[in-house]
Amino acid sequence: MGTATGVGNLLVLAILIATAMADSAAVHIVYTEQPHGEEPEAFHIRTLSAVLGSEEAAKDALLYSYKSAASGFSAKLTPSQVAQLSKQPGVLQIVPSRRLQLHGGPNMDE
Repeated sequence: MGTATGVGNLLVLAILIATAMADSAAVHIVYTEQPHGEEPEAFHIRTLSAVLGSEEAAKDALLYSYKSAASGFSAKLTPSQVAQLSKQPGVLQIVPSRRLQLHGGPNMDE
């Protein structure tokens, strides 16, 4: 009984970890249409609220509103929230945020 129970427990643990990883939030950049007759940040919060269920949840998830060169925002979203948000009116594209590191040449320290 010990070996079968141990394998069963490992299987349950693996399923729980996989489920938690699938639902973990990551930062995404959400590109939107320019809002008409509405402040960009208000539009971004309203768009997020439609998926997250409340204005408070949207404000908590919102990291930054882009208003100048592009219209959009960054927010922490789960994969299922990304899927739902991509169907919202005015949402053009959603991409995962990536941090890039610049590599300098041999004279970068001077």
